[in-house]
Parts: sequence; structure tokens; C-alpha cells
Amino acid sequence: YDGSWLMVDLGISFPDDSMPGIDVVLPDLSFIESRRDKLAGLVLTHGHEDHLGAIPYMWSKLGCPVYGSAFTLALLRRKLAENGNKYDIPLIEMSPGSVFDIGAFSVEMVGLAHSIPDPTALAIRCGAGTLLHTGDWKFDATPGLGSDTDSTRLAEIGDEGVLAMVGDSTNAMVEGRTASEAEAEAGLKDAIAAATGRVAVTCFSSNVARIQSIIRAAQANDRSVAVVGRAIKRAMSAAQEVGYLRDLPDFVAEGDIALLPRENIVIICTGTQGEPRAAMAKIAAGTHESVSLDPGDTVIYSSRQIPGNEPAIARVQDALIRRKIRLVTDEDAPVHVSGHPSRDEMIEMYGLIRPKIAIPVHGTARHLMAHAALAD
Repeated sequence: YDGSWLMVDLGISFPDDSMPGIDVVLPDLSFIESRRDKLAGLVLTHGHEDHLGAIPYMWSKLGCPVYGSAFTLALLRRKLAENGNKYDIPLIEMSPGSVFDIGAFSVEMVGLAHSIPDPTALAIRCGAGTLLHTGDWKFDATPGLGSDTDSTRLAEIGDEGVLAMVGDSTNAMVEGRTASEAEAEAGLKDAIAAATGRVAVTCFSSNVARIQSIIRAAQANDRSVAVVGRAIKRAMSAAQEVGYLRDLPDFVAEGDIALLPRENIVIICTGTQGEPRAAMAKIAAGTHESVSLDPGDTVIYSSRQIPGNEPAIARVQDALIRRKIRLVTDEDAPVHVSGHPSRDEMIEMYGLIRPKIAIPVHGTARHLMAHAALAD
């Protein structure tokens, strides 16, 4: 607006089987790079890889300040450090309820519920009107960490008048409402209670509420907890830095896992998407240096399959099954819930915001078209 540009999120996507040898897919920044002298800032909605993962590799093409919530920036600092802190990036912390003037824009952060701490929607105001970017969100009265999506503030913004809403389309083809994180915790408790022998649970490393749910489920079943995987440890450290995950139990060191009776431990590990270098793939192959599973042990996938990753996940799960390891997924028990709104929640959001223009994002063509049809 008025010659000034504002950018929201800068993430990565992941390759499919048609991209051998490729680790991540980066966005094409040629449009905004040619206007970098007019770019006022980059605002992050939350800390997932598909929203900030490209910053360590591509910020030099932008050269602008980066705004985000406390946990989002804590995660970003760790990612930047892992990449050698090549750039002196101005990081400016915002919190839900705060309003910042960024170039020609006024940006308000609104608190949400999602599968990561401190997610936010953005109310972006300028002379042309108000644009609401929902970020990734859901309604969840019992989110485990943080609070529910601030529907009161969203309704107030809707009452002010909203020109356009950029909205999450991930579950636009899913009827009803998305289940609460509390239901996933209950499902995990039951799944662990039904297990004999050693239990390993894999989840997305940034899903700190899920990590907390797994820890609570383990404690409810009188099991100690070990954490395996750099990404999970990084996310837990960032969460503790900003005040989450207080009063954690003492964890079992990786080197001490073998010393505990098999029925007395739960191992939280990385590798939900079949990543060959992640802990779960190595455990399934029997090559992990600290964790081994025997026939009759249990692996719980507390995660969804990202489209395109199905073959890699199947390879790891097949390896587990061939070794007679019991496999539990969200098709077997309620051990995972989505962090995105289903159709009834999307309808509720449109009722709150009442935008003149709907801009579906975050999904395949099928998801975007389903969202557009719902908004019409």
C-alpha cells in the first residue's frame, strides 16, 4: 500500500519422490526481491517450518526486520544459530494484543490455538482497509498449552469491517469440528496403558503441547520419559525459555534407556514423516545408537501424514511391522488431533469476520477450491 510492502511468513516445503536428492524446497522471492527497498518488514504468524524455515537461507534477499511472537522468535534464533548466525537479523518481538506500525501498515497480533505455542492471526490495517490473515488455527477450549483462539477480539475486528481474509484451507474438506488436544492426551494415555514392553512415540518436534501430552500420558502409566532427537530438544528448550513446559520430570538420558525395565519407559522421538536421518527411521532399521525395540514393543505415531510423504512413512512403518513391533496410528486410536479448523469452525470464523473478499491459502488445489466454495 502507498508504495510500501509487507510480507507474511517465509517457509519451506518438502520434496516428494519426484525430487531425489532434494532436502527442502525454497520459495521464489523474485517478485519481492525486486522491491526490497520498499519492503517494510516480514511478520511471522508462528514457528512451523512451512512458515519460517526459509529465513536462514533467504533473509539476505530481503534485508528487512522480522516480527514474531516470543516462542516463534525463540525457535528462529535456534535455527539461525544452527546455520552459523550468518546474518544480523533485526528480530522484533510482538505478543497477542500488541499493535505495531510497520511502514504504511498497522499490524495487530491476535492469539490463536494451533499445534505450536504462540500462534497468531494478523489484522493488517492500511488506507485501503483491513486484511485479516488467519495464520494456522483452530478453536480449542482445552489446547494443552496457551489459550483458545480469541474469538472475542476477532468478532470485534469483524465489526470494524474487514476488506479481505487470508484463510487456512488445510481441513476445508473435513466435515464437523476438529477435536481438542485434550482428546489426544486421553487417547495417548489409553494407548500406552494397553502397551507391553517399551513404547516409542513420534510426533512433530514443534508440537510442544503434544510433547506435554505424551509426558503426562507416560506419567499416568508410571513410565519414565526419554527424549531422542535434536529438533524436539530444540523446541522444548525454546518453549522453556518463554515460560512453557514448567515442572517437567527428570528425563532418562539416551545412554541410560537400556538400563530401565522395558515396561517402565516411553521414548519421545523425531521422524513422523519417514525422514531417513531421523530417530524413528533408525530405530525401525535397528541402527539407532541408543534405542532398540523388540518384538511386542509399541510405536505410536502421534501425527498426520503430510501429503507426498506417504511412501517414506510406509517404508519406516513396514520395517517396524516386519520386526513384529506393534504400530498404533490415528487410524487405530485417537492419538492425534489436527491443528487446523474443519468446516464448521471455518464457517464460524467467517461469521465472526464477515470479509468482503476471501483468499484461501495453505493447501493443495483441492483444499483451496473447497475453501472457496465454502466461503462463496
